[in-house]
Amino acid sequence: MSTEHPHTQVWTQDRFGGPEVLVTKERPLPLPGDGEVLLRVRAVGVNASDWLARSGVAPSYGQPPFTLGRDVSGVVAVGAGVSRFRPGNEVFGMIGGGGCAVHVTAPAALTA
Repeated sequence: MSTEHPHTQVWTQDRFGGPEVLVTKERPLPLPGDGEVLLRVRAVGVNASDWLARSGVAPSYGQPPFTLGRDVSGVVAVGAGVSRFRPGNEVFGMIGGGGCAVHVTAPAALTA
C-alpha cells in the first residue's frame, strides 16, 4: 500500500508571456485548512487581471511560477471544520488564485 500523497493537475506558468507559457503539471493534492473546502473544479473564470498577470503587464500574482484563476465553481469534496457545505454541494466563489486546476482549496466564507 502506497503512502504517497495523491496528486492533481494544474495549468501553471514558469514565465511571463502569451497563452503558450501555460503548461500542465502534477502537484500534490491541496489539503483544506480549518474553514476551507476542497473543490473539484468544474469551471474557472479567466478575467482581465489573469491575462495581465500571465503576460507580466500587471503581475498581481507576483513572479512566476504561479497558477491563474480566481473565480471558480465546483463540487465540494471535503471541508475541514466547515458545517455550511457537505461533500457533493455545488459552489462558486472567488479565491486568491490557483483556480486553473482540477482541485483547489477555497475559504468556505468566500463560497456560496
